[in-house]
Amino acid sequence: MAVSLPFPALSRLLINHPRKPNPHRPFQSIPAQRSIAPVGSPPAKDDLLSLIADQERGVRTEGDPSKRSKIVAAIEALAEVGKGTVTTDSRLSETWRMLWTTEKEQLFIIKNAGFFGTEAGDVLQVIDVEGGTLNNVITFPPSGVFFVRSTIEVASSQRVNFRFTSAVLRGDNWELPLPPFGQGWFETVYMDDDIRVVKDIRDDYLVVDRAPYSWKE
Repeated sequence: MAVSLPFPALSRLLINHPRKPNPHRPFQSIPAQRSIAPVGSPPAKDDLLSLIADQERGVRTEGDPSKRSKIVAAIEALAEVGKGTVTTDSRLSETWRMLWTTEKEQLFIIKNAGFFGTEAGDVLQVIDVEGGTLNNVITFPPSGVFFVRSTIEVASSQRVNFRFTSAVLRGDNWELPLPPFGQGWFETVYMDDDIRVVKDIRDDYLVVDRAPYSWKE
């Protein structure tokens, strides 16, 4: 999902506020890739999970056009499986964890967090269809987090419109509001009990799984 992030401000804050371990607020990070699909899953799903398993959430794919083409082909094949299904109902309400993406903003932070004395943990989408909200979240273990709040509106059986409303960079004992901007839509072209596959207004792709925990502000 396209997110216009305030990178200069975010970079300065990561430098000026390095993350310190906090034993009272442990951060639980789960490996980002899951390559095991349930028995009986569509072959295209197995292919997709296999293709993205070693791609470091999309970082390695950026420099490999051939691999990207194969992954996109698997996504399109899985979209055919999902054609005609409803993916904007209550099952969309979830804490979703990023497995792979082509979104440059998120990949920028994943690649460069180390230069700022921290690292990127789980990258999440927290969706509440009934409440009409979406949080895009990037965690910085053990306790840092950057998140962008949005409002959402279901537009069709697979499309959701969104509008960014606010952003926050938060550490152990401090919090700084940041000004996001942007709006658009995303389509969940495939969703099952394990994963969700998304294409958005900028022709970016996103593959997420259902996180084993619920993220809360």
